[in-house]
Amino acid sequence: MIVPSDRPFPARACADGNGIALSLRVQPGARREGLEGVTVEADGTPRLRIALTVAAEGGKANARLIALLAKRWKLPKSAFTLGAGAQARRKTLLIAGDAASILTRISADPGLKGT
Repeated sequence: MIVPSDRPFPARACADGNGIALSLRVQPGARREGLEGVTVEADGTPRLRIALTVAAEGGKANARLIALLAKRWKLPKSAFTLGAGAQARRKTLLIAGDAASILTRISADPGLKGT
């Protein structure tokens, strides 16, 4: 089930001390790369869907995920850490920094509008 992104994005990210924890659903090996909106898993967990063109081998998809989001949200790559799911499609991405500032950048992403 895809949830419209007109709902505030902070509801889909959890404040985690100094930064945020973001739940993701990553699709490696896709034809096109980008943000595909928010989906709600069967257990009710909302996850940001991201398609990547690189294959999931040798950590390439994880590296591309971080590079893509760092560029889109104008954050340093060093701010991103995989908290869980390094070898899975469901991931928890930790983003260090001021939580309010990070959430503002994420919610302003044009890739999340109208999905």
